[in-house]
Amino acid sequence: MSSVYKGFRFPREIISHCVWLYHRFTLSFREVALLMAARGIKVTYETIRTWCARFGPEYARRLRRRQPQTGDKWHLDEVFVKIGGVRKYLWRAVDQDGNVLDILIHGKRDGSAATRFFRKLLKKQGRRTRVLVTDKLASYQVAHRETMSTSEHRQNKYSNNRCENSHQPTRQRERAMKGFRTVVAAQRFLASFSRISPHLRPPRHRMTATDHRTELAARVQMWDQVTEQSLTA
Repeated sequence: MSSVYKGFRFPREIISHCVWLYHRFTLSFREVALLMAARGIKVTYETIRTWCARFGPEYARRLRRRQPQTGDKWHLDEVFVKIGGVRKYLWRAVDQDGNVLDILIHGKRDGSAATRFFRKLLKKQGRRTRVLVTDKLASYQVAHRETMSTSEHRQNKYSNNRCENSHQPTRQRERAMKGFRTVVAAQRFLASFSRISPHLRPPRHRMTATDHRTELAARVQMWDQVTEQSLTA
């Protein structure tokens, strides 16, 4: 079987660990390179950048394939992000357990943008949700009417904290990266980051210490599985 690491000088363990460090912690490529240098591994930050761009989407895709069935209650929210000094909007959908379903970066937050996001979300999930939770932005009403009219739509200012909290790691990463440069690069990175980062962040506040250690060990084991050699993994 062919290996996704063919042609790379460093072994899989080092590559996957660097990708893990970059997506789990608020570190720059240079800081990851420094941590690796402290372990006696000489690798440039440009190389780590290449690894994250090459393997981040592949790891995210494999994690998505192993994800259990998502919930039937979807929370949607949008926040503005600065990309190349221009204000854009990051649309995000999560289920009731906080699993990220999809994201979209768009220049507007009108009915057309909301409808486009809804259709993208439906295409990826392959089904409609039972309950849709949003804030009181009128654009959601337009999109709901055109794409998911059979789903119950709840609009409340305070009932969408689930999705709003999901934006926090992105905000932290945005500050560390000093903003995103292009829409394409931001969409590509956040699509991977929104899958990898939550996987490596078990919800500690909802678990006992023993359960948290067990869950973390299971997620680390899955990470080892999705980063293995085979293309068919």
